[in-house]
This record gives sequence, C-alpha cells and structure tokens, in this order.
Amino acid sequence: MMDLVVIRILFVALLSGVCYFLHPFGLSGGEGAATGAAAAGAVIVFEYRVRALTLRRLIGAVAGSVLGIFGAALFCLVLRSAPLNSSTSAALQIFVLLLMTYVGLLVGASKGDLLNPAALGTVFSGDRPSRRHAKVLDTSVIIDGRIADIAEAGFIDGTMVVPEFVLRELQVVADSTDSSKRQRGRRGLDMLQRMQSNPNIQVQIVPDDFPSIREVDLKLIELAKKWEAKVVTNDFNLNKVAHLHHVEVLNINDLANALKPVVLPGERMNVVILKEGKEYNQGVGYLDDGTMVVVDHARKLIGKSVEISVTSVLQTASGKMIFGRMEEGGKSGEHERPGPVEVAH
Repeated sequence: MMDLVVIRILFVALLSGVCYFLHPFGLSGGEGAATGAAAAGAVIVFEYRVRALTLRRLIGAVAGSVLGIFGAALFCLVLRSAPLNSSTSAALQIFVLLLMTYVGLLVGASKGDLLNPAALGTVFSGDRPSRRHAKVLDTSVIIDGRIADIAEAGFIDGTMVVPEFVLRELQVVADSTDSSKRQRGRRGLDMLQRMQSNPNIQVQIVPDDFPSIREVDLKLIELAKKWEAKVVTNDFNLNKVAHLHHVEVLNINDLANALKPVVLPGERMNVVILKEGKEYNQGVGYLDDGTMVVVDHARKLIGKSVEISVTSVLQTASGKMIFGRMEEGGKSGEHERPGPVEVAH
C-alpha cells in the first residue's frame, strides 16, 4: 500500500514538472504545474474507480467505448461531406466522438455483468473461478480450529480468505487481560499458522476493508459479496444475518451435526452420568462426539455407567440432544419427557 502511495506522488510530481517546463496551451510555469497536478489527480481518481470495477464490467466498458469510437468515426465521415464551415464541422465531430465514447463506456459497464469472461478463453478464466471458490473465514471458526482439520482432510477446497480486520480482532483477543480470552486468541493464531504451513491449503490474507461499516460480521458479508465467496463460520447470528443478505454460509456446527451417528428411539446405549440435569431427578452424560444425553431418574448415579433406552432425539440449532431412561431397577415407567437442556460443546 505504501508503494502505491509513493508511485502516485511521483506521478503527480513528474506530470507537474513536465507541464511546468513545456508550457502547454501557452500557460505560464506555475499555471502549467497546477494544470499537470490537477490532471494527475484526475487520473488517480479514475484509477481508483477502475480498480473498484469487476472484470466483467471492465471488459464491458472497454468494449462499449471502442464501439462508440468506431461509430463516431463513421458519423464523422458523414459530417465531413456536409456543407458546413471548418470550425462548425470540427466542433460537431469532437462532440460526436465524446458523446459516442461516453455513452458506449457507460452502457458497456452497466451491461458488463451479462458477459461471461471465461468463454473468451483461459486468459479470463483465472480471476472469477478462483474467487468464486474462495471461503471467507470469520474469527470464531479460526479459533474453533476444526476448519484446519476439515481443510487438511480435503473436504473443503478453494482459497481460505482471511481479511486483515479479522486478524486484528484475533490479535486483540490474544492480547486480552482475561486469561481465557487470551488463550482462545492465541489458539486462533496457531490454527491460522498451521493452515498456512500446509502446502495443500491456500490461505490468503487480504487488505480489503470497509471503513464505513463498523461491525465485523457485516464487513465479512460485504467481503463475501465482493469475492462472490462463501462465509465459513460457527456463529449462529452471523449465519442468520448472512442468509438475510443472500450470502452462502458453511456452518461448521451443521457439518458436525450431519456427521454424528444416527440414534433411533428404542436403541440401547451405555453412558456415564457426569452431572445433574436442570429438571427434577435428571442425570446428564455425553457421548464421545460431545452429544448431550439426558437420562431420567439418574440424578443419584453421577460417576456411574448406566445402560439406557433412547426415548427421543431432539435436534436444535446448536446441536443434538438425546433423551433416555434406564432399563434396570424398575425405573423405566411412564414419565413426562424432560424439558430441553442447553447443549454444551
């Protein structure tokens, strides 16, 4: 970024110097330098606008302006044969040239999204596909760490895009005075470094930012729109907001839930009761994959392994819960199904 600033300053200084010594349009040295600086500033503004254009719109704008110039050249041939004095004919020709070029540029840029650059050859096929298959990572999924395992296993492809504002957020968490937050932040940085060190995973740190937007979640959504990418997260709220903005989301929690073994009512299993449940006389245990198992009439069996019969399975947005009852000791009578318990992963 600093290199671009230096190049732009040199460009302004060079054009100002040229106009100062050459006196274009009969201008004095100071007037020429000011004119050169203004022209250089206009070029830099134009460069900013061009960089913001998508490849399709840029191709459309170039094609439209070329067609406009070609049409203006044909029209000027007709004007030259018209019975007009030389100054009027020249003015009309310049007006037609500017008009046709301007209209062609605007129409081509506005209709550029209808083009398919990939159909023009491999020269244009490298920009969009790479972006379209990109995955924008948010802070929570980097700290979670499972994205590294999924990418290393080859179940997710494309470039892992990490914006600099996410890195800054990770750094703030890693420098927190709270020990738990500090540990989570450092874990996120370690996971990011682990993915970068893997030659089979493409991780790209991008400087794209949106200063007018303060919320990190909304910045991620705008970046995903710009890159035509998917957002990878395990944040429930970001998932909902992204769907409202019509941005595709890959939720790691959804993937984990989909890969959990299917448990049917009536199936038997062994589970160790680890703590009390929130409802009366409940015991709570966990399967190896972290699924919570709520067992009725198991409150006094903490620390013991019991055999249960599954009565129901509840799928929630944050995970899966299994409800069961013990088959021994005459404690399998009819009971009202216990209420939902928060899932802890």
